[in-house]
Amino acid sequence: MDSDATVPLSERPEWSDVVPLSQDDGPNPVVPIAYKEDFRETMDYFRAIYRSDERSPRALRLTEEALRLNSGNYTVTDPSSLPYYYSSKRVWHFRRLVLEELDHDLFEELKFIESIAEDNSKNYQLWHHRRWVAEKLGPDVAGKELDFTRSILSVDAKHYHAWSHRQWALQALGGWENELDYCHELLEADVFNNSAWNQRYYVITRSPSLGGLKPMRESEVSYTVKAILANPGNESSWRYLKALYKDDTKSWISDPSVSSVCLKVLSRTDCFHGFALSTVLDLLCDGLRPTNEHRDSVKALANEDPETNLANLVCTILCRVDPIRANYWAWRKSKITVAI
Repeated sequence: MDSDATVPLSERPEWSDVVPLSQDDGPNPVVPIAYKEDFRETMDYFRAIYRSDERSPRALRLTEEALRLNSGNYTVTDPSSLPYYYSSKRVWHFRRLVLEELDHDLFEELKFIESIAEDNSKNYQLWHHRRWVAEKLGPDVAGKELDFTRSILSVDAKHYHAWSHRQWALQALGGWENELDYCHELLEADVFNNSAWNQRYYVITRSPSLGGLKPMRESEVSYTVKAILANPGNESSWRYLKALYKDDTKSWISDPSVSSVCLKVLSRTDCFHGFALSTVLDLLCDGLRPTNEHRDSVKALANEDPETNLANLVCTILCRVDPIRANYWAWRKSKITVAI
């Protein structure tokens, strides 16, 4: 930003020809906002150049000053539909108009956005603007967008806007080559990071180079089973395992890897059994014909409960081991109509 940015606009020769336009809150505002003087003055000058539609270098600099004072200035698709006193909602939009008019270096604009993100990365207007710039620049900035989101996610691994932008960038600009490795890196750091599991699923189902869910299933099941056995109480990995069989119930109930990991967890005494039991319940309800090993593993946890229907018995145990969701498991039990 210019070194004279701390000088009031009214004292800068560059702005001597502009008559600032004050915000009109009406004759009797109920709760007038006590704006800081520098913000009030900046927005008064912005309203003036917005009204005159001045698309100049100084207008671009003014939008920067306004956004550094309040980067939450709303994006408006059709600002002409609003009266002029709402111009505080138009800064991002107007900045794009000026950028286009001046044919401004959009790589420099990326740097500007990054500087704003340092203080307020959860500002959704910023991400909308970032996408607009990246779309203009095209595939050449795929790496920059992935690096940018990586830097945000290194601070907040579940940052919604960063994940959304990253997925958009992969689809629109490319850069899939190392994304699975990146997901693994995040899960190595925190296997409970459900956002990283979600991104991993996004990659295997959307990447044009991996072939889709079925070709990736065997390796992904192996990867997930290892994660489950290391942390049986991690719901994310269990949900990911089931997602690997989306729209393929036959494979879901017949793949020995699924039953095997359930049985291994149920045989342990050092972990939470709830997710293994709920997976067994899903398998049974989807049509699995239980083996003696399934029955013995479940009955070993039953505390001599008299239930004979295996699915009912699983629900009964879940009510005990997962009391927070006891009502849900009781409801699931009430819906079981087939003897298993």
